[in-house]
Amino acid sequence: MKKLILALALVATASTAHAREQIQIVGSSTVYPFATIVAEKFGQIGNRTPVIESTGTGGGMKLFCAGIGVNHPDITNASRAIKSGEKALCEKNGVTPVEFAVGNDGVAFAQNRNSEAMNLGIEHIAAALAAELDGKANPLKTWADVDVWVAKQTKTPQIGLPNRPISVMVPPPTSGTRDAMGSLFMKAGWKKLGLEGKGYKSLREDGAAIEMGENDNLIVEKLVADGDMFGVFGYSFFDANRDKVQASKLNDVELTFENIASYKYPGARPLFFYVKKEHVGVIPGIKEFINQFVSDKALSEDGYLFPAGLVPLSEADRAKVDAARDSL
Repeated sequence: MKKLILALALVATASTAHAREQIQIVGSSTVYPFATIVAEKFGQIGNRTPVIESTGTGGGMKLFCAGIGVNHPDITNASRAIKSGEKALCEKNGVTPVEFAVGNDGVAFAQNRNSEAMNLGIEHIAAALAAELDGKANPLKTWADVDVWVAKQTKTPQIGLPNRPISVMVPPPTSGTRDAMGSLFMKAGWKKLGLEGKGYKSLREDGAAIEMGENDNLIVEKLVADGDMFGVFGYSFFDANRDKVQASKLNDVELTFENIASYKYPGARPLFFYVKKEHVGVIPGIKEFINQFVSDKALSEDGYLFPAGLVPLSEADRAKVDAARDSL
């Protein structure tokens, strides 16, 4: 029935049907580079190269779940799993999202390569960025202040953080990396601080937490220009800019391929794309594109996405991906 509805939608918009012989993809800026590489490979073997737009995970989900037909995207990339509210929106609009995990990533807490290296806990990040502490506006101005406050709160020794101003560039609310930061750094750090409630959800608006757009290149430019600033973005982007930035150790764990794969690194997370089931077999090439994206030649340690910074899935997770592919 849903395919019939989509077919009717295609007929009703016949003037734009030709343009929709290309797959349309939206979503995560973190997954965007990987999807772009796959799209280029897909085009090189005689297919129409998909059109990909970096909208952020939240923005992509909103577009993806808005409906079926040629005016709606076929695939959305995501740097976190689909939320319950997004599932409800998809269901309301007749959209069946099929989930594919494509690899693992780590959220970097990065700074200028020439700045003093940092080794801090996620509880320090939570204390530094939360809008309120002790029911009042966050008074902490420097990382040294954070060190003192956390030591007092947790009754542990100070770790020797520097007397540098708190200045952290964070992703926008539409970003899956912002969601991951909220869960892996803020919420988990709040718990380590022994704090109750959901105070971790609101970030400071006094200049200590600086909301950025989806352009990670701009964050790196600012880190190069200012040795005091920090930026939050994905491992693959950090890996591509090692000559300019360094990643802080978190909970005494380095941001490395091995620590992401083992999930020892506290900022490790999976990456996804979601396919609109109603468009499979109607919009040309979707199944073939999926096969390209989830193939061993793309996702394995010998695959072409590994040098781009995508950390491969476990065998168990790859089996789930194969099952999802076979369900279409």
